[in-house]
Amino acid sequence: MRKLKAIIEKVVQFSSFITFGILLYGIGYDINPVSYSILSFLFTLCLILIGLGYILKILLYEPKILVGRIILEFVLSLFLIGFSLLRWNVFGMEFSEGIMSFSRQFFLVNVLVVILFVIEASKLSLTINKLKASPTLVFILSFFLLILVGAGLLSLPHATTQGISFIDALFTATSAVCVTGLIVVDTAQDFTFFGQVTIMLLFQIGGLGMMTFTSFFGFFFKGSFSLENQLFIRDYINENNVSEVYSTLLKIVFFTILTEAIAALLIYHFTDSSMFASRGDHLFFAAFHAISAFCNAGFSTLSNGLYESGFREAYHMHLVLAGAIVLGGIGFPVVINYYSYLKHVLVGGTKKLLGIDTYKHVPRVTNISTRLSLYTTGILLVVGIVSYAVFERNGTLDGLSTYGKFVTSIFGAVTPRTAGFNTVDMGALTVPTILIYLILMWIGASPGSTGGGLKTSTFAVAILNTFSIASGKKRVEIFFRQISQETIRKAFAVISLSFLVIGGGIFAVMLFNPELHLIDVTFEIFSAFSTVGLSLGITSQLSTMSKIVVMLCMFMGRVGTLTLLIALVRKAGEQRYKFPEENVFIT
Repeated sequence: MRKLKAIIEKVVQFSSFITFGILLYGIGYDINPVSYSILSFLFTLCLILIGLGYILKILLYEPKILVGRIILEFVLSLFLIGFSLLRWNVFGMEFSEGIMSFSRQFFLVNVLVVILFVIEASKLSLTINKLKASPTLVFILSFFLLILVGAGLLSLPHATTQGISFIDALFTATSAVCVTGLIVVDTAQDFTFFGQVTIMLLFQIGGLGMMTFTSFFGFFFKGSFSLENQLFIRDYINENNVSEVYSTLLKIVFFTILTEAIAALLIYHFTDSSMFASRGDHLFFAAFHAISAFCNAGFSTLSNGLYESGFREAYHMHLVLAGAIVLGGIGFPVVINYYSYLKHVLVGGTKKLLGIDTYKHVPRVTNISTRLSLYTTGILLVVGIVSYAVFERNGTLDGLSTYGKFVTSIFGAVTPRTAGFNTVDMGALTVPTILIYLILMWIGASPGSTGGGLKTSTFAVAILNTFSIASGKKRVEIFFRQISQETIRKAFAVISLSFLVIGGGIFAVMLFNPELHLIDVTFEIFSAFSTVGLSLGITSQLSTMSKIVVMLCMFMGRVGTLTLLIALVRKAGEQRYKFPEENVFIT
């Protein structure tokens, strides 16, 4: 019985991969009649195998499977089998004449095929621990693999309006997966709807993290995690309690979907429908920008970004985007911490009010990391808003209404925190604002978030350590807690590595593009490393080698320089010796 179950699983898995491949081929290429007939037959056959496979799995599996999941899979199976029989004209129904693309003729089935592929790929990802590779290495390879897949999809003929070179497709895929937003081709004009949807999916998966995304769906449809799976996945979501792995995954995905849905509805409401050709375009615009904002991706379907005429003064929409950016960049650990706190307060308070139980106080729900991230974010936002308002009062803010100046100052402080949107002409920024932007971009978002950069907690620990040394303290203390020496060492290691990567990137781009201005190149590399996406307008002028340099900066900025180093450097064994200690003269 176990072997039969395994065979059924493999048949469903391979069939879903084949149907997804055929679907991509049909969307990405023009198909001649002969190829269409062959592919259509294979496509339908695989759908029947998937439907039968799901029914057999329901009949053979243990009764402990969730009832909702059984109903879902059973209805899905009947739909796939029924649709396949209709395609083969078993019931005598006639099909539309001529060859029509799968994406237009069978939209619902195509969506199901994509969902099935995600489900089966996610379940397959749960077996990644069998490779005996470290979670760090798997994390890095998952981003690398997603970038290659994205580049392949964007290279398909129907993904672009006039074709694209592989290096530009790779650059765009890297920028999307690393949620950066730097572009070498116009997202609005050079990519078709299929290409834009591909980019949107890439930064959605890249923002959440490939393993987080696949682990959630894999667990839901597989029905269980092995202990090995839970130990392997907990490193990706910063969850120390093994039993809470799935619960944390559920909270992350739910919070992401809820925030993006609310942001999309508000964006739709606050944008003028007359600016769009159809309601569908309007809805896609709202969804694309909501996801892009929450994931701190910075991609836009407008050629000039949010500075596009008709959108640059949509201040209510700008505030919605700024809110989504902050929520995406604050970090999932912060959200989960405060969710637990609010849940405790509401449940405990309700029970006390109803006389069911006495209120029980939990003295410490939020940890040091959460509070440092939250306070540092707040301070940086205030500093950014004030700085932008002061330095741009005679620049990009000149001529705007009072409300416009207020909103633009807020957005101007939020967007360099790895978001990448622009509501003003970036070339018109004053030099002091650019310098402030460099600092804000370098610090970036909070750990465990969709954003990049040095991270707020790393910067906070470095500042606290500096003041601790200056005041003669031998320990770094904050919020009545002592920060460990390991944390301090990691913080300064990350800072050192960031300067090495940024410095090397600036040197390399100036070497390959000597005609560019140093300030423009510096801004570009800071933006790439911190996965921000803002540019002073030189991205499209980069040579092939400079594009590769910028791609490497984006990749290292997203996965983390220290993470990359840990994955590559061989671990030292247990040190059973100790050399004599000696001080080094430092001033």
